[in-house]
Amino acid sequence: MAEITFEGVTKRFGSTLAVDDASFTVRDNEFFCIFGPPLSGKTTLLRLLLGLDRPDAGRILIDGKDVTDIGPAARNIAMVFQNLALFPHMTARDNVCFPLVERKIPPAQIAARLSEVAGKLHITHILHKHPGQLSGGERQRVAIARALVRDPAAHLMDDPISALDARLREEARVELKRMQREAGRTLIYVTHDQEEAMSVADRMAILEAGKIRQIGTPTDLYDRPGSAYVACLLGAPVMNLTAPGLFPGLPGAAQVGVRPEDLRLNPDPAGAAEVTWVEPLGGYTVLTLKAGEESLRVLLRGQPSFAPGLRVSLSADQSRLHHFDAHGQRLAG
Repeated sequence: MAEITFEGVTKRFGSTLAVDDASFTVRDNEFFCIFGPPLSGKTTLLRLLLGLDRPDAGRILIDGKDVTDIGPAARNIAMVFQNLALFPHMTARDNVCFPLVERKIPPAQIAARLSEVAGKLHITHILHKHPGQLSGGERQRVAIARALVRDPAAHLMDDPISALDARLREEARVELKRMQREAGRTLIYVTHDQEEAMSVADRMAILEAGKIRQIGTPTDLYDRPGSAYVACLLGAPVMNLTAPGLFPGLPGAAQVGVRPEDLRLNPDPAGAAEVTWVEPLGGYTVLTLKAGEESLRVLLRGQPSFAPGLRVSLSADQSRLHHFDAHGQRLAG
């Protein structure tokens, strides 16, 4: 496998700055997620790494070797694109085996790898079909299998399981994580689904408009976001951002963030907040509160007996509050 490094990489398309001075390292054998909203530069980073686009500035290294001017074929990287790019005239079996056939791998080894990967991705029963005969989810699993059947320097995946239903998506991400761990593979995974990213990543890079805003483990990013932007990308419901007067504590804070699960409330006729909406979701309940001009979300376990119109008092552990300055950057403390 491989360590991958971006050094000051910038990429423009006309007047659009798609990637802005990106510098980071993906460690050998790491499951690394690139996460951000649409048009934040996620796919461009993968295309630059794959060699489909060339940076306007900076360089890209694989295991210490500068590959900035090396074509895609020589980089030995397997890619699953969002649009899948399966060969329509080939069966699923031939699509999966294609990378091995091209490399003249012995037929017995191809058959063994095909059997292993197809079984793990639950596609053995559709290998005889052509892509046009498959559902969107089946085509995605075939494309993932085609990447996993190889032994490249790294695997790149661009939102590869978005077309699967919720149950298969959960199974697929668990299986991808397990296979990456067992095989010791470097895997770079792009997604706009924060739950998906947090569940599989060893580390994540958070993007905004082509700029990397923060890199860290999912736990670090969730517990100590470096900015209000990062804080609000992670978590569901999203972090509450309020004026500092509601939760005073750190001088100089322009905003205070508190996650919905960290808010505590008690019925109180003189309380500062009023319940305006209740969403019972089985194992937990989401409340919407109004506190003056502020709107807050609270996440509670189970199905507590709060009803719209009830006034409540609010509190939170000071250690669970997040303080941001006027530019949205985290303040120390």
